Amino acid sequence: MSAPPESWGRIPRVTQTTRAVTSRFDTLPDQGAPFLAHGLGRSYGDSCLNGQGTLLLTRPLDQWVSLDPASGLLECEAGVSLAEILQRVVSEGWFLPVTPGTKHVTVGGAIANDVHGKNHHVAGTFGAHVLGFELLRSDGSRTWCSRTENARRFRATVGGLGLTGLITRARIQLKNIHNPVIDEEQIRMRNLEDFFRLADESDQSHEYTVAWLDTLATGDRIGTGIFMRGNHAGPDAPAKKAKGPLPVPVPVDAPAFLLNRQSIKLFNTVYAKKVRGEQHRGFTHYEPFFYPLDVLGGWNKLYGKRGFFQHQCVVPREGNGGPIREILEAISRSGESSFLAVLKCFGSAPAEGLMSFPREGVTLALDFPNRGTPTRELMDELDHIVLHNGGALYPAKDARMAPETFRKSFPALDTFQAEIDPAFSSCFYRRVTATP
Repeated sequence: MSAPPESWGRIPRVTQTTRAVTSRFDTLPDQGAPFLAHGLGRSYGDSCLNGQGTLLLTRPLDQWVSLDPASGLLECEAGVSLAEILQRVVSEGWFLPVTPGTKHVTVGGAIANDVHGKNHHVAGTFGAHVLGFELLRSDGSRTWCSRTENARRFRATVGGLGLTGLITRARIQLKNIHNPVIDEEQIRMRNLEDFFRLADESDQSHEYTVAWLDTLATGDRIGTGIFMRGNHAGPDAPAKKAKGPLPVPVPVDAPAFLLNRQSIKLFNTVYAKKVRGEQHRGFTHYEPFFYPLDVLGGWNKLYGKRGFFQHQCVVPREGNGGPIREILEAISRSGESSFLAVLKCFGSAPAEGLMSFPREGVTLALDFPNRGTPTRELMDELDHIVLHNGGALYPAKDARMAPETFRKSFPALDTFQAEIDPAFSSCFYRRVTATP
């Protein structure tokens, strides 16, 4: 097995060695270079990279320990992917309690990044549904961690970016559903005021809410986009199939000139036409609802060889705009734009991990083609807006935040660092702590 020398955003490229981990893996090898667990590598920045170190490839940890069809209690090894879980449990009336925007994530990766989804306002993060896990440390110890056993290490590992040791298996509580169908609604938004009105309106009635924004909109149109909300359908919903059995591969890197304001404007125009009129409601299979980009295998190649940066922040909600409006205005002034701009509200659920990113407020995720200095300068400006308003950045999406930004984003950092395994590290952690 091998791992690519780059993350999903393709920034940076590093040299690292790899070692596959299997169920028979007892202890970590004795060596000077640091370790880092690596699943499917869907982190956008360098939190899944370990330049000059060793990646412990966890995909061979793919065994199911148990699945109780009556209670939905699942125990499996850390290399099992969310896609593999869904493939097996949906037909038995179960679903993931929380899922990110791709199903190509391992259970270990979902815990280490404490991933969130469209239902944070009602379900919290993935870690909220993890009942426990086994952690292998570099000293050879294997420890079961839960909220009642080794609770401090549990909280450090959930959202801990793989730095506390190797997660080998985990126990998760699944969610009961009737079928694979989502009762979905798509509503046209004219501005940010529309977004916050719809978010408030949907908070109690819909489990899943999210919005797509047109970042080229200016003035009174800032916040133009589509608000999407949905629930798992009842037992009488019409059957729906996923669109296509396999993803369509992106075979080559797109040329750099393909991504510009005109092509983004065209994309935004086409995407906005998803909604005919002001509102559309219908039934859809869960695949396009939760994982619209998974239909394109290797969609990161669309950004070309130079890759792309994702900037995801969470900021406090202030009225019907506040920091989010500041961010969108800064993007408009810069001349840059984002193909994919996703906006949603986080709920008030307390963080499961010391380093969990989600917290009450509004989160905005943006993808910027890597144009070098202008792109980095824009994101530095966005960082300043986020920190000035008491917000935070998401490590799983980052490839360039400064150490000061990281420390201000995570006030529990000192407590967390006491639980780090001394033999584990990553490019991200060394960068944001200024460690050689």
